[in-house]
Amino acid sequence: MTISTVAALQLGSHPDGKTKTLEKILSYETEIKDAGVNLVVMPEALLGGYPKGETFGTYVGYRLPEGREAFQRYFANAIDVPGPETVELEGLSARTGAHLVVGVIERAGSSLHCSALFISPEEGLVATHRKLMPTGSERLIWGQGDGSTLPVIDTPAGKIGAAICWENHMPLLRTAMYAKGIEVWCAPTVDERENWQISMRHIAHEGRCFLVSACQFQPSPRELGTSVPHWDDDRPLMQGGSVILSPMGEVIAGPLKNEPGLLVAKIDTSELVKARYDFDVVGHYSRPDVFTLIVDERQKTSVVFQK
Repeated sequence: MTISTVAALQLGSHPDGKTKTLEKILSYETEIKDAGVNLVVMPEALLGGYPKGETFGTYVGYRLPEGREAFQRYFANAIDVPGPETVELEGLSARTGAHLVVGVIERAGSSLHCSALFISPEEGLVATHRKLMPTGSERLIWGQGDGSTLPVIDTPAGKIGAAICWENHMPLLRTAMYAKGIEVWCAPTVDERENWQISMRHIAHEGRCFLVSACQFQPSPRELGTSVPHWDDDRPLMQGGSVILSPMGEVIAGPLKNEPGLLVAKIDTSELVKARYDFDVVGHYSRPDVFTLIVDERQKTSVVFQK
């Protein structure tokens, strides 16, 4: 069957931490089930949090003790993969019958990764994608992923893969995902700007794939009872903007702004061949005699033990 139902779950991380955030995610179980959703995409860093405005006490050349304490708190709110939170998400997937793509902050030793988890109703946690290139000051707190976590997964909704936030601006990453046969592009993010909407429409149109982008929604600092440097106290920290797009870059649903919610749309993957008739970016429109991309999918580690 080529017709399925996909959704973006627009939520923000709860200020009281991952337990409360997980409760918010699970509260959508009935809505997901009633809508007959086959795939739910959730925002970047939803479980673990996106610490917008936090400096972690870092200046060029030195770091303050309070920044180390802030990182310790942030690390404690991250999750283990697999761990108790992934077990809960697996249960949600099994009960609803929906595949999940969930943005998390993943612990790896004493380091953190901004990751997307792929969860199947039948098999549970099937894959992880770690963000290849943290953006700007995200590099203070998140490590880099490698080519071993670039999955494209077969689901009833089609072949799915994920690029997290500004990874979506990496042309070579996009080309690699297109070559893997991605049909539904998942884009967890915290980017609420109009330029993000433009980028999403471009990627759907370039890759001739369906696209589901899920963005966090966070109220204003005043509503949260806090203050963020150089930010209007009455402006939402993240306005959302979750959106679902066709393979021609047209908006099917959304963008959803200034509120949480489940954004739902039906898609038909039989449309993909028609969309690629005049532009197949890694097929008839490529020029392998001129351009070649080599993707290293080996897992990288700094220490190798040989016996």
